[in-house]
Amino acid sequence: MTVTGPAGPGGSHRQAPATGEESGMRIIVDEAKCCGAGQCVLIAPDVFDQRDEDGIVVLLAETPAPALKDAVREAATVCPAAAIHLVER
Repeated sequence: MTVTGPAGPGGSHRQAPATGEESGMRIIVDEAKCCGAGQCVLIAPDVFDQRDEDGIVVLLAETPAPALKDAVREAATVCPAAAIHLVER
């Protein structure tokens, strides 16, 4: 299992937004589970991206800003591979 944090392996196309330590949410992605569907990128493009070579998710912000929490929850819910895990404090 490969778990990535901000701008994990493969780099990213966007610059990571300011993190939201105060949001109380931490995102963990499991690259080994990711099927490259891209739903997370469509729903939360400030938090997720995809590698060009294989479409695997790239996490841009491990702790998203509070305003992005709802989109991140939705992205985790609709992920067909269940590759996005949230830890909320």
